[in-house]
Amino acid sequence: MTTATPAELSGSRQQATLERAAELALAYLETLGDAPVCATASLAELRRRFLHPLPDTGVDPVSVIDDLVRDVAGGVIGNAGGRFYGWVVGASLPAALAADWLTGTWDQNAGIYALGPAAAVVEEVSGTWLKDVLGLPASASFAFVTGCQMAHVTCLAAARHAVLARAGWDVNRDGLAGAPSIRIITSSEVHGTTTRAAKLLGIGTANIVVVPSDETGRLTPDALRDALDRDPQRPTIVVLQAGDVNCGVFDPLPELIALAHEANAWVHVDGAMGLWCNAVPELRYLLEGAELADSWATDGHKWLNVPYDSGYAFVADPAAHRAVMEHRASYLTHADEGRDQLDWTPEHSRRARGFATYAALRELGRAGIADLVRGCCRHAYEIVTRIGALPNARAICVPQINQGLVRFYDDRPGATEEDHDRRTDEVMAAINASGEAFFTGTTWRGSRCMRVSVSSWRTTTDDVNRAVIAAERALGVGASQPA
Repeated sequence: MTTATPAELSGSRQQATLERAAELALAYLETLGDAPVCATASLAELRRRFLHPLPDTGVDPVSVIDDLVRDVAGGVIGNAGGRFYGWVVGASLPAALAADWLTGTWDQNAGIYALGPAAAVVEEVSGTWLKDVLGLPASASFAFVTGCQMAHVTCLAAARHAVLARAGWDVNRDGLAGAPSIRIITSSEVHGTTTRAAKLLGIGTANIVVVPSDETGRLTPDALRDALDRDPQRPTIVVLQAGDVNCGVFDPLPELIALAHEANAWVHVDGAMGLWCNAVPELRYLLEGAELADSWATDGHKWLNVPYDSGYAFVADPAAHRAVMEHRASYLTHADEGRDQLDWTPEHSRRARGFATYAALRELGRAGIADLVRGCCRHAYEIVTRIGALPNARAICVPQINQGLVRFYDDRPGATEEDHDRRTDEVMAAINASGEAFFTGTTWRGSRCMRVSVSSWRTTTDDVNRAVIAAERALGVGASQPA
């Protein structure tokens, strides 16, 4: 009788563990259509489950996975399904999810070509495909990063380098101490990730010039011209919106980019979700002129529906991009012909996140991406207009893409704006507590609103109907008929 070796025992445990994980993952996905979208376990309960002493001896890996799935129950938000409309969060396409599992299995360090040749080539191909789909210059450089936050950091680092170089300052060599002060000009619809990027890059929030947008939420040419003229010699970065986070508004890109370039400013486009509109022929007009900018940022874990974390940075001037990221070391094996990713990304060692993007792009193809974006826009419009038509509700921003706003009103005589704010939050909380749908709020132009964001490939007409019925119940009105 032979005794199994440690390696054989390890292999057996590995197979059993991975099979169990796949079984539990599939079981979770099968419940998404019926399970509550909201969390049902309290913070105290989750802490009670997880806060225990680290064991002195190891635990069987299958038991670890079983216990993990048991203990997260009620603490996992259902954003992987089709009834999640909070923030701007996509789901995961089947091929992207499977590729992400394999990415963990292969465990490639996608920092340099030599550490993961296939990972480097997949990013190279996917970057080319992305530029094509998003309507960006084929000559632009790109980086696969964790999300739009780091995409902004990457692009604005390149911008910082370029605008200071124009002023005769080498920021890579001399740092920011004593450098000419950079300003960022943007609109009042600027996203917080741009503000955080300014802090991370040492530009500083005091150097962000916020220009009020017009009544439609757009930055106007006259307003930008006035801002640029106030300090014409100062190194300047202009950040424009391609689909803002509340109403999905697009700045008038051709006019604004031309003005900024006349003033020798760098133009960065925040297209976290909006750049994907280029995939839909009838929406491309929203991005007219976007290709003339100097850099662009978008997410994969929004409309491309790949797992977290996935963002993309693009820079029209590859030399400026590479200058702020490139690194050489004698202990590394650098590629002469292949692409070393660390020359373009803020990370050194990093996950090979390009596999999931590659899988998603292949699964969908051009037509599939267009259909996904088009469907999300249609569902967002239905949710906002149908809920906004209910008693004591109003559609504040009707979606032109996948973002919209609804406000709820206190019907008591003499109700104030503060009462309407409170009522909006109450109704939204009641909808979320029902488990039928999940929304998040925002304060837009001084008023609380329920924000509607549809980003999932899984969202169906039935999901939309369930959201409307949940809103009716929260408002205490009769159930509607499906649209």
